[in-house]
Amino acid sequence: MAEEEEVPNREIKVFLSKLGLDGHDRGLKVVSRALKDAGFQVDYQGVHKSVESVVERAQKKDADVIGVSILSGSHMELVADLLKEMKRRGFNRPLIVGGIIPPEDAERLKEMGVYRVFGPGSSLDEIIKAI
Repeated sequence: MAEEEEVPNREIKVFLSKLGLDGHDRGLKVVSRALKDAGFQVDYQGVHKSVESVVERAQKKDADVIGVSILSGSHMELVADLLKEMKRRGFNRPLIVGGIIPPEDAERLKEMGVYRVFGPGSSLDEIIKAI
């Protein structure tokens, strides 16, 4: 018999943000609303955020999951920096990345420590179930 996963007896806190110069946040706002409707506690930081500000605020809010959206093509560099900052601060939480991510980069991101990568066409149900 498989062990059951431990489920928190409180709302799961999800922290969402846009890293770097990317200002296109319509998709992340849709994801944010869907997560709220599904019962998650969501904190959306907004656009043009630095790696340091994302980790600092997620840590301050005691987020259970961090989600970032990157459409600018700089996902490999920004995510590497984000993972490094999370490790430096001892903030070990699942990281979800969404955006225009080529399949080969998605695999590399997972190898680096990203929990899940969601590209165009990912369903809201798929994202909700992953969290």
